[in-house]
Amino acid sequence: MGDGPGHTTRISKIGQSLVATHLDVTQWDAVDAMLAGLEHALPPALVALSAVERQRLVKMGESSEPFCRRALDVMRDSMALLPRSLDVDEMARDLASHDAVGTRRVRIARLMERMADTDIALGSDVMIAALDGYAALKRSGHGEGLHGVRRDLRRRFEGQGTQRREPAAAVQPASVPA
Repeated sequence: MGDGPGHTTRISKIGQSLVATHLDVTQWDAVDAMLAGLEHALPPALVALSAVERQRLVKMGESSEPFCRRALDVMRDSMALLPRSLDVDEMARDLASHDAVGTRRVRIARLMERMADTDIALGSDVMIAALDGYAALKRSGHGEGLHGVRRDLRRRFEGQGTQRREPAAAVQPASVPA
């Protein structure tokens, strides 16, 4: 079943596979190179704020943004009325950079959310496979020299009592345009 490029969901009788497409080492190296490029290109334009600074700063929120844009327009038209210390050109550069950062921040946030979802799905795939394998070893691994290994694996569940795991329901990842 396909949900777009790179999104395939398969649920078997034994387990699940929410993530069926995997990058190879060369592809991960390319991703790392792109991240290194971002890490090199962005720092001159980025700042780091302390929690206290973040809290104390006057912020331009969604409701303040139209005010700031309109104020810039009016200030540009009324330069003679403004004190020389007010750098309208710097304000315009700040606003343009704010727009540029905001656009990229939205794109990166979408990627981060999809990466977090993929990480959760991969962990779930691994956990379901481990539980299925452990259950199979408990059922049929007697006399196969696995007693010590099964005992080690069983430690994961100490103190939880007997629990029944319901079969995994078919989960369909949302199709998101790349």
